[in-house]
Amino acid sequence: MAAEAGEAVNLDTLSVQQLTQVKNQLDQELEHLTSSFAQLQAAQAKFRDCLRCVQGGKSPALQENKPVLVPLTNSLYVGGTLSSASHVLVDVGTGFYVEKEIKSAAEFYENKMTEVGGNIKELEGIVQAKTNNVRVIEQGISFRNTLIPQCDTVMS
Repeated sequence: MAAEAGEAVNLDTLSVQQLTQVKNQLDQELEHLTSSFAQLQAAQAKFRDCLRCVQGGKSPALQENKPVLVPLTNSLYVGGTLSSASHVLVDVGTGFYVEKEIKSAAEFYENKMTEVGGNIKELEGIVQAKTNNVRVIEQGISFRNTLIPQCDTVMS
């Protein structure tokens, strides 16, 4: 009953039960896409925060051998000493860190924000299309439900 991705289905040929199944499938897909959308927005915000921190690292107040607090989590910090005011460690994914100059780190985070922003826009389009599909199916179900009682009274 399920159509291949991107394949059009004539809703007039589907029963109310089949339309309901398609709607339920689309609702599940929308839920997953919405969750992915929120995760992408969170990732973009994280990269934005990282960029702000890296750009703030250009401050003349940062000096080598100066005591600093190093974040281990959002609420846990440990004391440390700044070993280099011109280099930072950049999380490049899956637990790997690369030492970069501040300018290079800022470019990295700007590129990541742009990439994630593009993915968000693409996902927005997909979510909008799926939402429109759900509306069409809901209208089809509603239309069929209004026709079925009329057909029963005509037949009796």
